[in-house]
This record gives sequence, C-alpha cells and structure tokens, in this order.
Amino acid sequence: MTNELERSESYPMVTAYRRASRAKISLDAIIHNYQVIKQSLAPGKLVYATVKADAYGHGAKAVSQALSQAGVDGFCVALTDEALELRQAGIQEDIMVLGVIPKEEALDMAQAQVAVTVSRLDWLETVSAELEASDCPPLPVHLAVDSGMGRIGFLDSQSLQAAIDWISAHPKAFTLKGIFTHFATADSQDPQGKSKQAAQAQAFQAIRQAIDCSGLSQPPLFHQSNSAMALWYPDQTLDMVRLGIALYGANPSNGAESLPYPLEPALSLETEIAHVKQMHAGETVGYGATYTASQDEWIATLPIGYADGWLRAYSGLKALIQGQPCPIVGRICMDQCMVRLDQAYPIGTPVTLIGKNQGQEIRAEEVAAHAGTIAYEAFCLLSQRLPRTYQD
Repeated sequence: MTNELERSESYPMVTAYRRASRAKISLDAIIHNYQVIKQSLAPGKLVYATVKADAYGHGAKAVSQALSQAGVDGFCVALTDEALELRQAGIQEDIMVLGVIPKEEALDMAQAQVAVTVSRLDWLETVSAELEASDCPPLPVHLAVDSGMGRIGFLDSQSLQAAIDWISAHPKAFTLKGIFTHFATADSQDPQGKSKQAAQAQAFQAIRQAIDCSGLSQPPLFHQSNSAMALWYPDQTLDMVRLGIALYGANPSNGAESLPYPLEPALSLETEIAHVKQMHAGETVGYGATYTASQDEWIATLPIGYADGWLRAYSGLKALIQGQPCPIVGRICMDQCMVRLDQAYPIGTPVTLIGKNQGQEIRAEEVAAHAGTIAYEAFCLLSQRLPRTYQD
C-alpha cells in the first residue's frame, strides 16, 4: 500500500472455536443459487458475485474460491482492502470496487488490476499523471450514474461524457471497463416502487443513448441489475448482473415479494444447550427481570448473545430444539440467552437459531423482520467471534 496512508494495527475479536455456537455455510447452496439465477438470464450475460462485507457474513475467501471454481465472471466488493484480500486468496477474475475510493489508492488498484468506481471527473484528472508515470497497466474504471438512487454517480450525460472523453484521451492511465447504475426500489412490486424503478431505467437508458463511446478502444459493459433486478426484471438485464443477497439464498425484499423461483439458504446458525434449570411461578429471567415464569417451567441457557450478532432485539423469537419451537425469554445478554423449553433436554442438545431442524425451519428473513430490519443486516452483524464452518 502507499506510504502516504496511515495504517493502524488490527486487533480482531477472538473467534470462539472451542464454543458450540457457530455459523454453518453451505457452499453448494451458494453455487446452486448462482447457477439457477444465471440460467434464468439470456445467454451471454456476465455474472459478478458481490462478496463485500465478508460475503455478507458468509466468508469472502471461501465463497469467492467456490464461485471461482463454478465459473463466475467476476466479483464486486465495497472497499479496496476487500479487493486485495481476494487477490491474496488467489482470485484471478475481474474485481470491481463498488464504493468511491481515495485518490491515493489508485496506483495500488492499478497494480492489482482491480476496477474502481468513479463518479467525478476531477478524480480522474487528479490521478492521471501518477498512473501515466507508472509501469502499471491502465487502471480499470467503472463510471457510476446516479439515475435516482441519490448516492453516488454522474447526474447527466454531459458530465458523464466529459469523463469518457478524459479516459479516451489517457489510455495509458485508464481503461473504461463499465458504466452502471443502481436501483432504489427494484425489490418492491407495489405501484410506487415499480414507478420509481421504471423512472430510473428510463433515465439510465436516456443517458446511454446520449453518450458517445466511439473513442474508446473497446466498448464498456453497461450494467444495472442487482439481485432484485435479476429476479424480478430479468428482461432488463444489460451486459452484466451484480448478484448479492440472492446468492446467499435470501429474498432481497425480505419476504415482502414472492421469489420467482426457490433459492436455497446458505447459512445456518447453531448452538447447543449449556445449562438447564427449572423455574417456578413468579421467578424472573435475565437483566431487568423482564420475563416472569407463570408456572413451573424449564429454562435453558444458550452460549450466544449480542456480541455474536444475536441481538437484544431478537428476544421473543423461537429457537428450534428437536424440531420444537422454544421462545427466547428475557433480555438477550452479551454472551448468552435463555429459552423456555417444552420439556427438560440434556445439556449439549443441539439448538437451531437460523436454519432447519427436524423438518422445521427458521429463515434469516423471519429473524430480521422480528427486529424490524432485513436479512442483509442480520447476516452482516454476525460477528467474527462466531466460527464459520463450511459444508460441501
């Protein structure tokens, strides 16, 4: 990395391999979802796997290596550090950084041949001289267009054309890999959501038609499809799809809209009973004494809590024990939580918090909805303290 950037020591949370709580990842499920979605697209469409945020908590290295073997065309990440992690793990496919990056990172990305997102002409102007003076291959660039997301991107064809012309005039510094946009409501099929989606699609199409890429050595990829677009608007796929949450088997709408075909959940969250006790009527459980036993009840303690990403907001959810739904009672603690049993179970009995257990299932979408959030966040909040184990 460049000397100009300050680097601090990393002190990651210890991964608790000696404890029973862990996230189990099915790589076969991820590959299945990739293949099912790819087959639903028109032939020749490229598919990039979005593995930012440690593959949405599933483990970027293992997931990327599996998808690489399955034939995925490239990968999307959010940060330059995430891109370099993939290169160090042996990933040779194209990598695209979705977020804007500091100009000081440009040379490093050129050296690693990682494509970066650009949404301002002055960023290109600032880094041109350094890139041209280097021995690196040209820096691959994707130009972002803000068609209505309101996040990053060029706002009109004139400013986008100026960036294209600058790249065309500096072939030693840059190669234009793609031009793309991102949708705000592709996961919503209600009238307002569909209207917004249509407006963004029309805006991006108008910009595409207004620009001239003839000065480039090769035409750029145009792409606008994320998971939701690939699932509910496959006919609007352009040259490339950026698959994210759907790869991991979760519904981009968190269940508000029906999937056009089934996806296989890739992540299970499992633990086991660490302690069992019989409570009597009137006795309380946990911080704040928020739960009071109404009669004699069996209560189990599980070795997982909000430091693992099993949030206090999940109190009231049910865990699966031998196929029986057992409610979480009292406040979830930092390292433990308690459930009310239908009967006494032995210490060490397996418990499923997300996933399947003896014919019953709890999906990540249900867990997230209970806390008023989405599966994306539920996955990403699973902390490093939880080991990830890989099946298949």
